[in-house]
Amino acid sequence: MAEPAQNLEQPEGHLSEKEGKYLTFTLGQEEYGIGILKIKEIIGMMPITRVPHTPEYVKGVINLRGKVIPVVDLRQKFGMTEIDYSERTCIIVVEIEGRSGEVMVGLVVDSVSEVLNIRGDEIEETPAFGASEDTDYILGMAKMDGMVKILLDIDQVLRAEEVALVRQTLYEKHEEDQ
Repeated sequence: MAEPAQNLEQPEGHLSEKEGKYLTFTLGQEEYGIGILKIKEIIGMMPITRVPHTPEYVKGVINLRGKVIPVVDLRQKFGMTEIDYSERTCIIVVEIEGRSGEVMVGLVVDSVSEVLNIRGDEIEETPAFGASEDTDYILGMAKMDGMVKILLDIDQVLRAEEVALVRQTLYEKHEEDQ
C-alpha cells in the first residue's frame, strides 16, 4: 500500500492566517497592502502642521475632527525619494498597537488602489535578504495577476517607540505654547 504524499511546503495554517482583505496602495512603482482591519479611513491631503525635532519622515500632525494625529510619509520612512504630492496622494489613517493601547497615525501614500481579498495560497513568506536586513515589518508577499504586492505589518512599520517620540514632542510643544 502506497504511503500518502507528504506536503513539503510551508505548514498550511501559517500563511492562511495572513489571508483576508487588504487595502492596497502604491509607493513609486511598488504595490503594498495593509490589513483592512487596521484602516480607519482614507482622506485627501490636508494641511499638515510640522513638528520640530521629529524624524524627517514624520511630516507633522493633522487635526482630524478634533483629534491630533501624527502623519508619516511612507516614502521617506522606507528611504525612497521624496516627491511632490499630487491629486492622487492621500493619507491612510491606521490604528496601531501602542504601549498605552491603540494609536491613530496617518500614512501619506502616492495613491490608494483597491481592497483585495487575498487567499493564503497567494501569499509567500518574505524572502531572506541577508542577516543585516530587518524585514520584520513585512507579513508576506502576495502573488496576484503576475505581480507581487508587499503585505505590511503596520504595527512593525511604525514601532510604538517612534509614535511615543512624536507624542512626547507634541506634548512638550503644547506645554511651551501655554
